Amino acid sequence: MKGTRAAQRYAKAILDLAKDQNVSEVVNKDMESISQTITASDELQDVLASPVVKADLKKNALREIFKDAHSITLGAFDILLENNRIIILKAVAQKYNELYNELNNIQVATVTTAIPLDTSLEAKIQDKIKELTGNSATIKNITDPAIIGGFILRIGDLQYNASVARSLKDLKREFSNNTYISKI
Repeated sequence: MKGTRAAQRYAKAILDLAKDQNVSEVVNKDMESISQTITASDELQDVLASPVVKADLKKNALREIFKDAHSITLGAFDILLENNRIIILKAVAQKYNELYNELNNIQVATVTTAIPLDTSLEAKIQDKIKELTGNSATIKNITDPAIIGGFILRIGDLQYNASVARSLKDLKREFSNNTYISKI
């Protein structure tokens, strides 16, 4: 992704400032909102990326969309616009969220299931997360019918695959490598 090193530096600076003022959680919520809004809106992405749209118009649009944002967040808009880096706003927001979670020992687990999670499944997955990492985590659910059943759990670099599709693939591999069955 273009600008990730710069996004990391901006996010760290914003987090340091927010920590100094004891508002890092408020700014984290702003950054989550910014990331979700930019991801959901192709028009906003186009406006931020356009060299034709003037910086003042971009600034006014961002201040109107995020009018309830904290002053640190609004100041970040100004700095990014001033440095011609507003295109990396989404990356800055995402990096801020990552740094905030890391600072507060918050794990985010991505769970892929064939059907949406209900509370009992979420509790079982939370138990598996505690078993694997020793801590609980915030669960982000992705639905993918291709896994047939079970779940795929990702926490950082760790992946635990308990899907039916993987079990079937393992069985197929086992049977194809079995010399007794291949002779029949």
